[in-house]
Amino acid sequence: MHLKKRLTAVSLIAIAAALIFGIAKSGREITEKQENTVFSNEKETLYLWYTDEALTSYLSGAAVAYNESHDVRIVPVLESGLEYLEQINQSSLDANSPDLYILGHDLLEKAYLAGLADEISPKDGISMEEVYMETGLQAASYKDKLIGYPFYFETSALLYNKTYLEQMAVSQLEAEEMQAAEEAGLLTDESIEEKEGAGEESGDTQAENFSEEEINQKIQELLPSTIEDIRAFADSYDAPEQVEGVFKWDVTDIFYNYFFVGNAINMGGEAGWDTSQVDIYNQNAIKSMKVYQELNQFFSIDTSESSYESILNEFMEGRMVFTMATTDAVAKLENAKAEGTFPYDYGVALAPDINDEMKTRSLSMTSCVVINGYSKNKKAANDFACYLTSEYNDILYSRTGKVSVAKNAEFDYEALAWFAKEYENSISMPKMLETSNFWVQLEVAFAEIWNGADVSGELKALSEQIMHQITGEDYQEEYIEEEKEEEEEPEYLDEEYYRQEAQGEDDNTNQ
Repeated sequence: MHLKKRLTAVSLIAIAAALIFGIAKSGREITEKQENTVFSNEKETLYLWYTDEALTSYLSGAAVAYNESHDVRIVPVLESGLEYLEQINQSSLDANSPDLYILGHDLLEKAYLAGLADEISPKDGISMEEVYMETGLQAASYKDKLIGYPFYFETSALLYNKTYLEQMAVSQLEAEEMQAAEEAGLLTDESIEEKEGAGEESGDTQAENFSEEEINQKIQELLPSTIEDIRAFADSYDAPEQVEGVFKWDVTDIFYNYFFVGNAINMGGEAGWDTSQVDIYNQNAIKSMKVYQELNQFFSIDTSESSYESILNEFMEGRMVFTMATTDAVAKLENAKAEGTFPYDYGVALAPDINDEMKTRSLSMTSCVVINGYSKNKKAANDFACYLTSEYNDILYSRTGKVSVAKNAEFDYEALAWFAKEYENSISMPKMLETSNFWVQLEVAFAEIWNGADVSGELKALSEQIMHQITGEDYQEEYIEEEKEEEEEPEYLDEEYYRQEAQGEDDNTNQ
């Protein structure tokens, strides 16, 4: 269903949705009388638990829409995020369990081993590979079983000020045009003065001289695709007065840092559950983190005074050209543009690689709809979970700020499509119980390396800690010396040349 039709349908059932909204907001205090007010007694009831209040209105609307065409009533229940699985487990033992619930994919192993997550059973004719992005399916799997329907994701990508790049593109196009005219002998003092005067009078050299296609093509050429490109950009950029920095991101948060090592280390394979596939300490990881460390000197980011929110505000004020951002930035920027407090255009691109040889991968989180292993209504729960995650997604971002994992999702903004591309290239947070503290430990290692600690030593210690947790035994890594780049040797002329030169000098002296 398209967005306009969805909005029309939602408006027609607003009263019923408001009633369910009240139920969802009240937590588990749902009486039979409340249920009968909204639904018929004859319908099968499914209880859907969730912890993010931002989903309340959306899930209520989905419940009403589903109830219109199915003999099932859905009751969303907002629960506390503290000890969430423990609450589900206790309720299941008390025969008062949710039939399905929303859970971060990193907790799926714990849920499955506790019997709280069943392997999903999609409706006949549903191809999961055709419906959901591959990254979402990997995130929702455990030991090659799909134990959740991927719902929405989060990841980080490169956010850039498109207005600044557009201005730079126009300047370069003008310079190229002038050079071409000069080489063709068409440039005179009079034509230069005429051109400059026309530009000043119109105040819009972009509309005057170049097409939108030409400018966008030049922007893509200027847009950095590697960290090396960003450093080169910073060295050559003639920044406007208000720009205080070229590239700044939250180096204290592993979610925005992880792309540096995302392609260099392995934490449980693509699906993140295989303890035999763990590789943290290797040459590529050392090289990647060495580049990360060098950026401290190049960009001079003060970790004590910066945060994701403050850096995003700097970007919105036009003081920064590039930053690493998550999907929430799109709504903030669009709202600011509507209010007139963000007078720029912006764009989103894939996270930069280290260089042409060393690739990167962002970290991603996927929230899944899980079928409770203790539910007595598993078929109905599977059907609604599939509907919620693959069909009722047209207004997911506008109502919740969440981005759908479904391939058929229509994005409100072009920037979200770029986040989806980044997600498809990302690596999911692992779900291994033995490594549940990995992110805390990795964040500590990043902080130490940023502040000048020995890169190899920090990664070695991290690997030994994680492998100790996996194997249950002391683990020692052999120290890896950092590979030094080979310096180009100067070209020396052969001995015969020097002999002849020396002979020539002697002959001149004798004369």
